[in-house]
Amino acid sequence: MISLTVTAVVFGVVFLAELPDKTALAGLVLGTRYRASYVFAGVAAAFTLHVVLAVAAGSVLTLLPQQIVQALTGVLFLGGAAVLLLRKGEDEEEVRKPENQSFWKVSGAGFMLILVAEFGDLTQIMTANLAARYDDPLSVGLGAVLALWAVAGLGIVGGKALMKKVPLRLITQIAALVMLALGLWSLWEAVTG
Repeated sequence: MISLTVTAVVFGVVFLAELPDKTALAGLVLGTRYRASYVFAGVAAAFTLHVVLAVAAGSVLTLLPQQIVQALTGVLFLGGAAVLLLRKGEDEEEVRKPENQSFWKVSGAGFMLILVAEFGDLTQIMTANLAARYDDPLSVGLGAVLALWAVAGLGIVGGKALMKKVPLRLITQIAALVMLALGLWSLWEAVTG
């Protein structure tokens, strides 16, 4: 059974953390050069693979005693909040242009770009933490995949317009505050549980 509450929390946290990431910019660049649906297909497949790996890793953590898992996820969330607050702005990355506009070339380029760029990324680690925290792999996976797909879609079709209206720094600060709250809550549960 899918928990809409867990799915919504995961969606919000992952969405806010991924929005200022370099992959939104990469999606924007690819989306301006190639057919958006082809780019999205490749990017969505890569994000799905990343979420499956992260949820599997988080599910393994649930085998540990609950207090240890809560303390570990609390520390990792606090670390994620620190990373968001302390990192400098991302530079635009050079994207290799596929030879032609075929579906397989364009979606393959999007898939490989995200597969490499996101491996071990903050949102993948956060997804593993959330899977461990909630012990609900389906709800966490669904929330994370939908958030990553939403960010990819925004980046591909309109990321530039959003960034003109909402300062990137504000988005990053909101994501960091949410992660800070989750980290403190997890540590509180570890100490009082």
